[in-house]
Amino acid sequence: MSILAWIILGLVAGFIGSKIVNRTGEGVLLDIVLGVVGAVVGGFLFNQFGAAGVTGLNVYSLIVAVIGAIIVLVLYHMVVRGTRR
Repeated sequence: MSILAWIILGLVAGFIGSKIVNRTGEGVLLDIVLGVVGAVVGGFLFNQFGAAGVTGLNVYSLIVAVIGAIIVLVLYHMVVRGTRR
């Protein structure tokens, strides 16, 4: 997959994940970063459970990336809230 495809997938997955986790976006740049990291995490986890990871710019990969982005966002919010106390 090209860099542009990863950025597009990351932006969409990060945005959807942000809306699911806290109903507001984290900002375009952070959504892209968390979405791309989420795609990598989701792909790794899906591979560990015997399913295909991110396979390209398609709906299945978007679902994998969104699941990964949700996991990354939940962990991100736990860390950020933990440091604000």
